[in-house]
Amino acid sequence: MMMIPRKRNEFDLFDDFFGDPFFGKRESKLMRTDIKEKGDNYVIEMDLPGYEKENILLEIDNGYLKVTAKVDKNINESDDEKYVHQERYYGECSRSFYVGENITQEDIKASFKNGILKLTFPKEQPKKIEEKKFIPIDD
Repeated sequence: MMMIPRKRNEFDLFDDFFGDPFFGKRESKLMRTDIKEKGDNYVIEMDLPGYEKENILLEIDNGYLKVTAKVDKNINESDDEKYVHQERYYGECSRSFYVGENITQEDIKASFKNGILKLTFPKEQPKKIEEKKFIPIDD
């Protein structure tokens, strides 16, 4: 039996549905991130093109830094104009990074310029191990 590859229809809804960023390799294009060491700090640079600063939320909880970004656009179609293909992303996405239990929100510096979110925070200082303290026994 010979398998003949199916010719892709330009308007194949099944392929368009699974070509959505949440089903294919394109999900890695959302929130692309670089993490580097710079002296005593870590620097996270995250691509967020098309997002507004007001729609980016940073929160820290139990040693995890969570970045949530939202794009909310109204899509207005009229009777004489309908989308045939749409690739621009609308919705919400998030990523989390472990930054350490000792890092607080005051330790994290954030800036957003030209679609790049930059976060700088100190490397977590190791917790000091307390020396063993012995209790003396009186006579």
